[in-house]
Amino acid sequence: MHLYTASTMNGWKPVIFLEEAGVEYDLTHIDFAKKQHKHPEYLQLNPNGRIPTIVDRSNNDFVVFESGAILWYLAEKYQKFLPQKPDERSVTLQWLMFQMGGIGPMMGQAMYFQRIAAKQGEENLFATDRYVQESCRLMEALNARLAKSRFLACGEYTIADMATYPWARAFYWAKVQVEDLQHLNRWFDEIDARKATQRALTIPKPFWAFFGKGNVEVQERENAERFKSDVIKRSNI
Repeated sequence: MHLYTASTMNGWKPVIFLEEAGVEYDLTHIDFAKKQHKHPEYLQLNPNGRIPTIVDRSNNDFVVFESGAILWYLAEKYQKFLPQKPDERSVTLQWLMFQMGGIGPMMGQAMYFQRIAAKQGEENLFATDRYVQESCRLMEALNARLAKSRFLACGEYTIADMATYPWARAFYWAKVQVEDLQHLNRWFDEIDARKATQRALTIPKPFWAFFGKGNVEVQERENAERFKSDVIKRSNI
């Protein structure tokens, strides 16, 4: 298995699976500063020019892009972290889609407008409030689910948790308050204790600022700088 990825919430999802499953893999670190995700050879693999992407060498170099689809493919291939009972399987995929369609896009925009656009002088309070409030609502939905279930889908750790954890755990970066969400924080604590998942967050390299650790100011400035040209282009449209 060959993985193309970077240190982002989406980029860590397949790394979490591969580390948890004990699967051997090769990794290519995609450098956003060098626009490697836009290079023609990468676009041949992933026409959307995003990360992550996997190439399954054992399956005629079969390519899978989109992080949720990658988790699903890996779970099917290795028969891990996806329940076999039809109802539990469906619930797992429902919560996987909940992350893909809700948590990722909403928290991603909350992060973008506060941590990138605003740092480049492009403040939009209406958009910021919209995405932060929706992210808060989604965290409350997770909390309600976790009040009834140890993990998101059922009583076991699944690809739904793998997809959601790096996003929800980055509540600090989205400036979303979760202190009063008891069940969500219990879930954080449980996954924080999983050595393989935590190891995955250091591959290809850690970005602790997402989680409110380390020198946040420096990492925030460096992160915003990588997106500077994109912000300028949008402001001129």
